[in-house]
Amino acid sequence: MATLYHHPFCAQSRFLRLVLGELGLEAELIEERVWERRLDFLRMNPAASTPVYQEEQVGLVIGAMPAAEYLDETRGLALGERRLLPPDPKGRVEVRRLMDWFNGKMHAEVTGYFAHEKIFKRFMPVELGGGAPDMASIRAARANIRYHLAYIGYLHAERNWLAGESLSYADLAAAAQLSVADYLGDVPWAENEAAKHWYQKVKSRPSFRPLLSDRVTGMEPVSHYADLDF
Repeated sequence: MATLYHHPFCAQSRFLRLVLGELGLEAELIEERVWERRLDFLRMNPAASTPVYQEEQVGLVIGAMPAAEYLDETRGLALGERRLLPPDPKGRVEVRRLMDWFNGKMHAEVTGYFAHEKIFKRFMPVELGGGAPDMASIRAARANIRYHLAYIGYLHAERNWLAGESLSYADLAAAAQLSVADYLGDVPWAENEAAKHWYQKVKSRPSFRPLLSDRVTGMEPVSHYADLDF
C-alpha cells in the first residue's frame, strides 16, 4: 500500500487526499507535524514540508503537484473522460495554471495564514513560534480570501467546473484550500453564490467525506462544515 505523510489541515495534503479519493486509491496516512522536524522525515524531505507520497513503484514523490502529475501519468489514462488532468495540451495548461494559483498563490495569501495562526501555533512550543495568533496575519487572510472567492465564482459562472467542462485537479486544489478556511468559519459564502454552489458540488463527492471528518483537538468546526447543503 502507498503511504502519505501529511497533516490533516495542510491544504496541499488535503488536495492530494482528494486526488487519491477520486482515483479510488488507498494510502496509509501518517500525520506529520513538520515543525517538530522529525529526523526520519527530514531524511525523506529536507524541506520539511507536506505532503510526501510514497509507493513501491516510484519511491518518494515530494510535493502535492509532483505527486498529482505522477498519479496522472500512471493512472490517468484508465479514467477516460474522468481524467483529472485533461489529455489535450490546452486543457492541461489551464488546469496546471489553476493548480498553481490555488496551491501556490491562494495558499500564500490566505490558507497558509489561517492554518498557521489559528491551528498549527496551538500545538507548537513557544521556542518554535507557537503561541497566540497574529491578528494582523488573520486580517490579511480574511481580506485576501474575498478576492479568491470572487475568482472562483467568476470561473464557475463561465464554465461547468473551474478549468472547463469536467472536474479536474483545479477544482480539487481550490476546494482543499477553501476547506481549511471553512473549518475555521472564515469563508464569506454569502458574498458569492456561484462560488458557494461550486463548492457544494465538490463537497458532495465521496472523495471529500474523509476531510469532513477531520477535527482539530479542542477546536470544533463551524456548524455547517460537514453539511452538504449549507
